[in-house]
Amino acid sequence: MAASQKAVDNSKRLRYIRALERFHHGVISYLSNTPELTKENYDKKIENSLKLLKRVDEIALYKGELQDLQKLVQKMIACKESDKDIKELKEDILYSSNQLDKSKNARRYKKDKHTSDKYQDWE
Repeated sequence: MAASQKAVDNSKRLRYIRALERFHHGVISYLSNTPELTKENYDKKIENSLKLLKRVDEIALYKGELQDLQKLVQKMIACKESDKDIKELKEDILYSSNQLDKSKNARRYKKDKHTSDKYQDWE
């Protein structure tokens, strides 16, 4: 029994999303934890991570957070060719990554304001 086309498309999509997340996490971890950053080592890290990302077919993503993740990964790759200082690249990429995480968490954690006002009608 062969898998349906929908299941195959879904598995390709998940594979691509996981590859993007792996690329993102690897570069962010490298930028955060490496004591002595150099542009050459950053370029090597991008090249190695890009090999794994190229194994997976690129799929169109429609969810906002995933599109933002895709844009951030493309930005990381584009920074490899730029002539900026590594410290500027690090600040820029980490800031963008934090903004992405912030947008993910903002949807997940909703603070109930005025919780006491909710029960005033019951008194």
